[in-house]
Amino acid sequence: MGRVMGLDYGAKTVGVAVSSPDNVIALSVETIFRERENKLRRTLARIEELAREYQVSEFVVGLPKNMDASLGERSEKSIAFGQELERRTGLKVSFQDERLTTQAADRTMEEAGVRRENRKEHIDSIAAVYILQGYLDRQAFERKQAAAGCEEDHPESHTV
Repeated sequence: MGRVMGLDYGAKTVGVAVSSPDNVIALSVETIFRERENKLRRTLARIEELAREYQVSEFVVGLPKNMDASLGERSEKSIAFGQELERRTGLKVSFQDERLTTQAADRTMEEAGVRRENRKEHIDSIAAVYILQGYLDRQAFERKQAAAGCEEDHPESHTV
């Protein structure tokens, strides 16, 4: 199993993060900037480049839900982006709720002493870290729950 790449898809940027080789920790990679939202060819080519470099086997795209958990226009654009990425790469694309990740990223940089004018350059890649870390943590929790359920079904597997 390869690494997972997290993407924070925005109107003019895509924040990129990648998991550690053991898929436990999310690490910031870069922010891809583009001039117009509908110009994705170079953006997708760069993501494919990074996916090869980091030996990615799966993507997770942030899904910007409304605070009431409904999907809006930005969510639809993120889903379309994910579908295009899956079509181009042949790799699985999952979606992760990204509510409040940009605010969390901004707060993290503020606490680290990053000046406001310098935050824009990094905010999307840090938001991608939050998206990816949430996904990795959820996957680990689900594996742990599945293993616990399996052990309950087979009491003889418990060590005394």
